[in-house]
Amino acid sequence: MSSIQNVQLATSLFRYAIYLFLVVVPVLFIKIGIQDIISNVQNYLFDESSSLLLLLTISALGCVLAISTVRVMRSPRHVYLLDFACYKPGSDHECPKELTMKLSVAYGKFTEESLNFQRKILERSGYGQRTYVATALLEKSDQSMAAAREETEAAMFGAIDDLLDKSRVEAREIGVLVVNSSTFNPTPSLSAAIVNRYKLRGNVSSFNLGGMGCSAGLIALDLAKDLLQVHSHSYALIVSTENTTRNWYGDRRRAKYQLCHVLRTNRASDDRCYRSVFQQEDEQNIVGVSLSRDLTAVAGEVLKENITKLGPLVLPLSEKLQFLANLIARKVSAAGAKTAVKKPYVPDFKLAFEHFCIHAGGRGVLDQLEESLNLTERLMEPSRMTLYRLINTPFNTLS
Repeated sequence: MSSIQNVQLATSLFRYAIYLFLVVVPVLFIKIGIQDIISNVQNYLFDESSSLLLLLTISALGCVLAISTVRVMRSPRHVYLLDFACYKPGSDHECPKELTMKLSVAYGKFTEESLNFQRKILERSGYGQRTYVATALLEKSDQSMAAAREETEAAMFGAIDDLLDKSRVEAREIGVLVVNSSTFNPTPSLSAAIVNRYKLRGNVSSFNLGGMGCSAGLIALDLAKDLLQVHSHSYALIVSTENTTRNWYGDRRRAKYQLCHVLRTNRASDDRCYRSVFQQEDEQNIVGVSLSRDLTAVAGEVLKENITKLGPLVLPLSEKLQFLANLIARKVSAAGAKTAVKKPYVPDFKLAFEHFCIHAGGRGVLDQLEESLNLTERLMEPSRMTLYRLINTPFNTLS
């Protein structure tokens, strides 16, 4: 029996208990005698000390009931991550670095300078020799809409099949569906393709997000969490995917986790941030994704802002006090104190988290975070291995 079914069973039992109470009390009134009960209550009320005690008791119970009701109504429902699954293609999709360069050469649209740059990036990327590439790019360099849809559906359906099998959740039990894909958003939508494939129920709340980049997984998670506050006792399915075919540039029954905090920092209003990763045509009208020179800088700024918001929510009191003491000391130093304190205190997030899942944006990003947050190699291993096997794709981690 699933956790959702357990909650539904408990709710039903509580409702039946109330019905039973409403039936038993009138029967007792009839059996004992209404007149006897009224007489005993009147005698009790005429006693002044008893009346005062009864009044105080009723007032206290009323206050407790009112406070409890408000607390229950205002408290958000718990949301649990029941299970997850990743699509793993067959060995025929594996693409070593040497084969990647052969594909680029065979494509015939790159200059020698561009090929040398690609080779240098691959050597320093942190990618492994068993990463995967879509069939359309491996065999015939097919960039058609049909090939792109085939790639995306293989990844989505493969992961969903595995997830439903592991979690033993029926497709008809899914009440919320959120799909995100940054660069491939066909019509009908990817969410519609999933509804059609798994014959989801007619009242499923379905959403398809596009153009969200590396934050798409986190945005989808935040959206699903909010929707589950409204659609209680339901399952939400989040599908994060990406497509390379159309963007090959020619130059658990028990929940594994409870979601405690979801923080998002939106800097789309900043022009530098907005244009740091931009899909556009070049001078030869070839579509590709351009990376701005400001990308690393703005990513660091956003990360700093996000960590500043996260710290007070998760850090123990000792770390908060040390951070506050350091902040005061730096303010005093800036005012002209003899002993200068310039270096800001970096809290020890290892006291708040047992595991870290950092977005695998590149080896340089991971190296910088490892140094800045003073993380060990063991804590960084999940992110490095994600980069090594799955390379830098927006859906491979949650930031």
